[in-house]
Amino acid sequence: MKITAIEAICLAIPMKPLDPPSPWTAATRKQIIVRVRTDAGLTGVGEAFAYGAPLAVCNVIEESLAPLLIGQDPLRIEYLADLMHRGTMIYGRRGLAMFAISGVDIALWDLLGKALNAPVHALLGGATRPTLPVYASLMRYDSPKDVAGACKGFVAQGFTMLKLHQTDVASVRAAREAVGPDVALMLDVNCPWTPAEAINMARALEPYRLFWFEEPVWPPEDYTGLAEVARATDTPIALGENESTLFGFREIVERRAGDILQPSITKVGGITEFKKIAALAQAANLPIAPHSFYFGPGLAATLHVAATWGGAMPVEFPTGQHETSFLARPIQAVDGYVEVPSGPGLGVEINEQAIRRFPYAASGAKPFVLH
Repeated sequence: MKITAIEAICLAIPMKPLDPPSPWTAATRKQIIVRVRTDAGLTGVGEAFAYGAPLAVCNVIEESLAPLLIGQDPLRIEYLADLMHRGTMIYGRRGLAMFAISGVDIALWDLLGKALNAPVHALLGGATRPTLPVYASLMRYDSPKDVAGACKGFVAQGFTMLKLHQTDVASVRAAREAVGPDVALMLDVNCPWTPAEAINMARALEPYRLFWFEEPVWPPEDYTGLAEVARATDTPIALGENESTLFGFREIVERRAGDILQPSITKVGGITEFKKIAALAQAANLPIAPHSFYFGPGLAATLHVAATWGGAMPVEFPTGQHETSFLARPIQAVDGYVEVPSGPGLGVEINEQAIRRFPYAASGAKPFVLH
């Protein structure tokens, strides 16, 4: 079997309006689907990180990765991953090229599962947890009142763990008052502060019993500063969403920069690199709670990998709905749990209607489909 084509399809599927509204809904309307086609008629599907510059990621896939992989045996995933990493070394150890590699790698694992008629988690050793606990990852809201309303809504849907994306104490206080003492609250502040400022904020938030405090330091790779924060607070520090390599996670572990690791499967090189990071975390006795604010193959891939290790640490589950799902059968959470997709490969199919209706075009450019 040989790879005959690699496609990167940029989409812009808008979100349905939220109640209460969030200024973040516009940022989640970008998606990248990756397809790896073969001469055997099998096609693997993946997802690349798209919330920044999707056309640039698609260009990396077309100009850099496709020439490396077309004509290769798609089942030699470790070999192909090494080709991609080495082929983009000059500019690709972080950021756009790693997003592109991730999307292709996920598609290769989906293809391998289809070729062997097995789910991805079986290829990784089997599912320890076929049903996974998930937390509702909320958008950012404009006021504490809106935060409280959103939290009540997701608790009513059966979630017992919620993650906020606010940067103020008042919003966390409103959330805790809205849901009571038995719902777990996490807080992701998206890297705004110096270590000293983060320590002060961690102490101000202690009365609200956060399950974890996520990425409080700018820049996100200041692992020395994050280690200072981790030592200064009893609240667990979570990090890793913005790290792209196994070697970066090794530095996090060696510096003890946090208590919970959060690799993102669409940023670290896909399933191939993710499973190595998971082994590193296990050797360091640190839990993984994967970053996964995705709705398609990226979420499915995360669930397959997370199913293969034990423990009670939850997986991130995105809130909100697109006008048209880009999966034929959207992944659903029920009472705070998600079943790992069954079927060969990732166990998901792309909704062709979404591709036809919502092609992405920036600055008047034509819809982008690469072959």
